[in-house]
Amino acid sequence: MFRILLIDDDERLAELLARFFERYDLGFDSSALPSDGLKKLATGSFDLVILDVMLPEMDGFEVCKVIRRDSNIPIIMLTARGEVMDRIVGLELGADDYLPKPFEPRELVARIQTVLKRSSQPASNKSPHCFGNLCVDTGLRQATLFNEPLKLSSGEYQLLELFVKNPGKTFSRDEIMNQMRGTETEIYSRAIDILVSRLRTKLKPEEYISTVRNLGYCFVGKSS
Repeated sequence: MFRILLIDDDERLAELLARFFERYDLGFDSSALPSDGLKKLATGSFDLVILDVMLPEMDGFEVCKVIRRDSNIPIIMLTARGEVMDRIVGLELGADDYLPKPFEPRELVARIQTVLKRSSQPASNKSPHCFGNLCVDTGLRQATLFNEPLKLSSGEYQLLELFVKNPGKTFSRDEIMNQMRGTETEIYSRAIDILVSRLRTKLKPEEYISTVRNLGYCFVGKSS
């Protein structure tokens, strides 16, 4: 059973989701305060975090940054009124997905299932893909740079895996979105740009991803 942690001070929402998640065999716990939520998360017993932007003590963006210092656990952010800038900032900080309030619980479950599916693919015996100082083991879903583990969110890892499996191929934003989510969002072009930017930052000082003007992105690493 997957266990979900909600960090949101809306007690009615917590009660609703607790009842609803039981139908989908999802374990559930909640915290109204970020400090309490971070303590629970430190136990390592959760598989995904649902994180509201508007919180007491510190906002959801700060909480996301704190989580990302030590953990790659999938994060879905809840954004009030569907503010586009909230979504963009959340993605830039390492969130895996976002959902505007108000929302249907079934849509949240669908997004949880999608994120968990791509972050928990079964291991295989496939050989690692190595490009100079970068190695990606798609069986173990692990990547190293200069022999050091790369801390990647599930979205960042999935994008990297797509690239290393198709070196030299130019992907448009639409193609990347179709491969990674299978759904469209109103800011999907911006979301992909942010994800590519985050991945580029984590691959520095190496330059593996090239922007192809008016077309998209291409992985330019040379197989070794």
